[in-house]
Amino acid sequence: MLPRCALPLLLFAACAAAASEPPRTRSSVVHAGRVLDRPGHAPRGPSTIVVRDERIEAIRDGHLAPAALGLADVVAIDLRDRLVLPGLVDAHVHLASDYAGVAAQLASVSDSVADRAYEAAVNARKTLEAGFTTVRNLGDDDGVTLALRDAIAAGKVPGPRILDAGSGISATAGHTDDRLGFREELHEAIGHEQVCDGADDCRRAVRTQVARGVDVIKIATTGGVNSRIGLGLGAQMFEDEARALVETAHLYGKKVAVHAHGADGITLALAAGADSIEHGTLMDDAAIALFRKTGAYYVPTLSTINGYRERLAANPEAYTPEVRAKIEWRIGITGKALERAVEHGVKIAFGTDAGVSLHGRNADEFELMVRHGMTPASAIAAATVGAADLVGLGGEIGTLAPGRRADLVSAPGDPLTDVSTLKHVDFVMKDGVVHARPLRSAEPVTVSGSGE
Repeated sequence: MLPRCALPLLLFAACAAAASEPPRTRSSVVHAGRVLDRPGHAPRGPSTIVVRDERIEAIRDGHLAPAALGLADVVAIDLRDRLVLPGLVDAHVHLASDYAGVAAQLASVSDSVADRAYEAAVNARKTLEAGFTTVRNLGDDDGVTLALRDAIAAGKVPGPRILDAGSGISATAGHTDDRLGFREELHEAIGHEQVCDGADDCRRAVRTQVARGVDVIKIATTGGVNSRIGLGLGAQMFEDEARALVETAHLYGKKVAVHAHGADGITLALAAGADSIEHGTLMDDAAIALFRKTGAYYVPTLSTINGYRERLAANPEAYTPEVRAKIEWRIGITGKALERAVEHGVKIAFGTDAGVSLHGRNADEFELMVRHGMTPASAIAAATVGAADLVGLGGEIGTLAPGRRADLVSAPGDPLTDVSTLKHVDFVMKDGVVHARPLRSAEPVTVSGSGE
């Protein structure tokens, strides 16, 4: 029998031996009918995509056998009847949110942090399996999505790559003031670190989120459709407050996403240096001029109206009368701003506001984008090249090229002629790992240097 003191030495030796072994390389080849390697440009013809670990190693013309590429023990994936495109990017989601209206208010005080964490994990998986391999999460509470971001990055749970804003920031009684709609004596018990008043306090609010480790700052310069009081959708922040928020975020190297519906709040944010406007419902000529001057992105979030309609169909009393009136207005006007943005060459990035609309249904946005002035090709570009640039990952995702992340998706049919096919994505690879594959095919086959 070994002496007790020898056991730690044996364990150390075993761990050291394991650590000295070179990590196993994960390789695959994808045979694609066509490849939309640079959305916004014509696709390549039949191609072989070589993936090593989490990155694309090469894209070669034709369908080449692994042996012809000098590869052995690789996974071969047959998508020869498909268009393969980069993983999709949704620049506006709320993964921890699955309620709306009165139900959301109740859930905010009845659901535990653990409840919301599991909900976010489920929604993350739905989003990934729908073909969205990267998302920008624009606001939740209790650090739920910050933790989920890190768990996904560490490979502990499946989900899209997440860039998270922590808690959104607004002025008191603004869109992100969680105390709205609750009895006054409960206000102190409800977190409101994300509320700021005056320039100095707004700098403090940004620094609070930066200290939490956020990737992006989310602010609201106007009221919101779902805000629990009927204060309208115009500006609810002063110029010095908006400028302090944006300048402090940029000081720390963080981009700023701005919730804004009214034209006055849009121009306020753009003049302060915002990187993107979310919703932008009442875009006017002054706003368009500022978009073009600053190069900021417009994120339309059109599919919120699908969420409103479906929830109202299930429960006509889902929203208070004040909120219901704003919803009816939003449904009637949605898409008009996008039509103007397209006409005037404003940069557009794909974003859904999933959480208001349904998670896993992100691709519904494509149909609405095309209905309101975009082509299928430009809508796809907004969800790849455009959104990747907006979230600061243009050198990693959004296109397919050697050295880029191996994020690939595919659906039956041709999304360049019928963008609704992207509602049926059934092949998803993120960082070289397959998370969904067509039902028509079996597991990818491992081949040892031979093949077609």
